[in-house]
Amino acid sequence: MRIALFTETFLPKVDGIVTRLRHTVEQLQRQGDQVLVVCPDGGMKDYHGAKIYGLSAFPLPMYPELKVALPRPSIRKALDKFQPDLIHVVNPAILGLAGIYYAKMLDLPLVASYHTHLPQYLHHYGFGSLEGFLWELLKAAHNQAELNLCTSTAMVNELSHHGIERVDLWQRGVDTDMFVPSLASAKMRDRLSQGHPDSPLLLYVGRVSAEKEIEQIKPILEAIPGSRLAIVGDGPHRAALEQHFQGTPTHFVGYLRGMELASAFASADAFVFPSRTETLGLVVLEAMAAGCPVVAANSGGIPDIVTDGENGYLFDPQDPQGAIKATQRLIAASEERETLRAKARQEAERWGWAAATRQLKGYYQDVLAAHRLPRAA
Repeated sequence: MRIALFTETFLPKVDGIVTRLRHTVEQLQRQGDQVLVVCPDGGMKDYHGAKIYGLSAFPLPMYPELKVALPRPSIRKALDKFQPDLIHVVNPAILGLAGIYYAKMLDLPLVASYHTHLPQYLHHYGFGSLEGFLWELLKAAHNQAELNLCTSTAMVNELSHHGIERVDLWQRGVDTDMFVPSLASAKMRDRLSQGHPDSPLLLYVGRVSAEKEIEQIKPILEAIPGSRLAIVGDGPHRAALEQHFQGTPTHFVGYLRGMELASAFASADAFVFPSRTETLGLVVLEAMAAGCPVVAANSGGIPDIVTDGENGYLFDPQDPQGAIKATQRLIAASEERETLRAKARQEAERWGWAAATRQLKGYYQDVLAAHRLPRAA
């Protein structure tokens, strides 16, 4: 198959969506398919054999790390040259609308996927009153597609509830070869804890943005004597968080990639993830693959991954003591923590990227076959 993938974000940006897309592109190319990625320009022309058509972009005012590219007629030339069998739009917002338009114009099958829970994000940026309007826009865009994919059962139900049709589940995936418990490192632990490797070490990894609710980790840190917190990642909320955590043993590490990131996961005592807006929470699965016990909000796509008391702990995000009690229990019981590590790894081993991409290809083939039937008739 030849797949044109329209996405609002791609490399070199670092986030869970980009991680999923780059692994998907790698696997599709490896399995004999051809991919054209239409995205904001990041200075790349190809990736693992896939062609990249980058469009000039400008930073989003509230989130400068996110570059916005506007549709333009030159996209048609790139599609004519590539001759796709199918168009897949990821989080259709601006550039993705061009993917929808050209799918209709060129009579190509259209798949859409939902990765960012934008209606919930509005509440963290002071625009909660627009949630209903945004759902209507999302419904209008997604209902153009023959298939809409979500990365958790919670999001399948949420989109269906809001009138989005033909919704199905795109299974989770994680790199179980890179994220492994054996990468636990005294040197990394010393780095994350700023020279206090024997102290309980809490870890957060992900976008440093308001919707992640990282502020909620501060009471946990204060409730566990001698504990340290490492925040890995960056984003528009960093300055506010540095002020919020001032005077606490918190280290803003910035971005880590590859084996360094895997070692950070494996070296911590607990991965604390308070976000309530996750469509999946890929970093949670990466932590589990690395054998890092997880304490996470019982919300969004997280319960698809974490089974409370078995491979991690879930807490009620409405209970101000829930995360504190769960993390205290985890830190205090070293034997229980080791059991959670082992079971977390076992869960992650079920979800490799190759299997997730084979499932996606099955969806593509079904959509292609269904699209051809009316034309054949």
